[in-house]
Amino acid sequence: MQLSDIKKIAVIGAGTMGSGIAQACAAAGFQVTMRDIEQRFVDGGFRRIREPLQKRVERGKMAQAEVDGILSKIHGVVPLKEAVDGAQLVIEAVFEKMEIKKELYTELDRICPPSVVFASNTSSLSITEMATATKRADRVVGMHFFNPAPVMKLVEVIRGSETADDTVRLIQEVCMKLGKEAVEVKESPGFVVNRLLVPMMNEAFNLLQEGVASPEDIDKAMKLGTNMPMGPFELADYTGLDIGLDVMEVLFRETGDPKFRPSTLLRKYVRAGRLGRKSGRGVYNYTGT
Repeated sequence: MQLSDIKKIAVIGAGTMGSGIAQACAAAGFQVTMRDIEQRFVDGGFRRIREPLQKRVERGKMAQAEVDGILSKIHGVVPLKEAVDGAQLVIEAVFEKMEIKKELYTELDRICPPSVVFASNTSSLSITEMATATKRADRVVGMHFFNPAPVMKLVEVIRGSETADDTVRLIQEVCMKLGKEAVEVKESPGFVVNRLLVPMMNEAFNLLQEGVASPEDIDKAMKLGTNMPMGPFELADYTGLDIGLDVMEVLFRETGDPKFRPSTLLRKYVRAGRLGRKSGRGVYNYTGT
């Protein structure tokens, strides 16, 4: 399959990442279906797309016609078969749980023509294992976007053990069409960015638990000392403490390396429902903002 063959992309999952990926694909000119298991989740995906774009219009940074053009290319659906009908590429952005992903890929493999490429937005899980749920392991690949997907330039393109060269090449070309920079990564727990980033964020929680410094000063130290645009706690709250914990657990389970053992303070926050900005409270409190 060539890039020119891709006319329609199905994005499975309308959460923060799925809606952002759908927006990026539509902005690049593709017809997009954005699917979730309930209409209210699909509606939430459209809201996540529409509201920031409308703010850009209000600030004079974007024309209303451009916003309307992006939204007109995205069709929200609930039935999976309707979502993938006529799509040449399916980008999966569902919960970061292997059993959920494999169940989805089994169904996708059944209803999609053999030529359709499956790309997972997983941030840490095995592409090779996902591919075992299909009969097209050569056409299963990782396509890890970063949040917010319409803005962040990087996409990690992850090669599973059976992923074909042509599949990797196609996804790299799609990334270019989306205005992204792709880095090719061989399958490894956490890939590149999370393999480096997550232990740093985890150690920040250990520092906080030990009382070494306040959250504000830990964030300030990393921003001013390493030129990071966000401190580790600001970033953890932005991406979701539960997501960070999931990635750490995968890294620890897959490698057995104690440096990836999740901080007990992080576990405590997640158990308490302190998930970050999305829940109103994480390391910091957002209920008054």
